[in-house]
Amino acid sequence: MRRTLMTLAVVLASSLPALAQGTPPANPDAKTPAVNSPNTTANPGAPVAGANSFTEGQAKSQIESKGFTAVTALKKDEAGVWRGQAQQSGKSVAVSVDFQGNVVAK
Repeated sequence: MRRTLMTLAVVLASSLPALAQGTPPANPDAKTPAVNSPNTTANPGAPVAGANSFTEGQAKSQIESKGFTAVTALKKDEAGVWRGQAQQSGKSVAVSVDFQGNVVAK
């Protein structure tokens, strides 16, 4: 019995690296990082649905870092995207921030 368990453990341990090789990368498009820094371009598919760890304050700061002012009414929707209102060039616009940090105005 002990020998069978040891053999099974060795087989499983040796097969794990092979399983990991078949896992696709978290971000297959190197041009759009998983999380944007201030100098990266936004994901063209933004806003992207996903588990968003930004707090409301962080989402507001991200929007303001892109030149928007008077950010209000931020709410996280069911897709994990923060949505609200802001001012841009004196006009009220709908804004959103996804988990990657992409800011989108409409």
